[in-house]
Amino acid sequence: MKILSIQSAVAYGHVGNSAAVFPLQRIGVEVLPVYTVNFSNHTGYGAWRGPMISPDDVRDVITGIGERGVFPEIDVVLSGYQGGEGIAQVILEAVAQVKAANPAAVYACDPVMGNAKSGCFVAPAIPVLLRDRVIPAADIITPNQFELGYLTGTEPDTLESTLASADAARAMGPSTVLVTSVERPDREAGTIEMLVVTGEGAWIVQTPLLPMKANGSGDVTAALFTAHFVSSGDAADALARTVSSVYDLLELTYESGERELQLVEAQESYARPRMQFAPRRVR
Repeated sequence: MKILSIQSAVAYGHVGNSAAVFPLQRIGVEVLPVYTVNFSNHTGYGAWRGPMISPDDVRDVITGIGERGVFPEIDVVLSGYQGGEGIAQVILEAVAQVKAANPAAVYACDPVMGNAKSGCFVAPAIPVLLRDRVIPAADIITPNQFELGYLTGTEPDTLESTLASADAARAMGPSTVLVTSVERPDREAGTIEMLVVTGEGAWIVQTPLLPMKANGSGDVTAALFTAHFVSSGDAADALARTVSSVYDLLELTYESGERELQLVEAQESYARPRMQFAPRRVR
């Protein structure tokens, strides 16, 4: 499998492509990373250095990849955090070019906007751009519950309302919706869930909720789920593998006491997930 991954990059720590690339490589995926920013560290520290890469420069890199004749071999275009407004157009152009060369290719979009605790942390134009232009072009989207609500103009909280919101998102274009960080009022205390909805059904999986904030965990989740699902076509199995790997990554990070994901140290959890959490079919 080949994945063209258009995301941010940091030198220190693991977010964007700096979180997604290694786990994908560890499960045998060839990744072509294209950077939208090249920062010293993620912005959660409040201070960082390095450039936001202009849309024209990002486009040039993608054009150069196309000139190598690689587009027919690309199975997935994956995008995450979009630093500026112009990047969306570049991504959509890349998706169109790859799909023209390989009609079986899919576009997986992680619509990074914010979360329930922090609200939106991207430029004001980005959420509107994602909702109106990017999401309709995607085959797979991986929003958290907050992002799902924004995209669909709904307020998902219960299982039923979250399923309805996912259906509304699927009606916008994507065939598969992975909802990360599902928090419903009637769930067991000290747990968190992840839900996947496709045309074939819906499955939810529950794990313990670790008392930590882990920048980049959503990027790992989107990357691994996309690769597993595109490879097997089995949404429940892809969900189980992804949750198993990400939980072990988070647990190792929590036990380490470090702020940054212990991405390299947890590599066996990607290559050989323990499959310790069983998804439950809910539709």
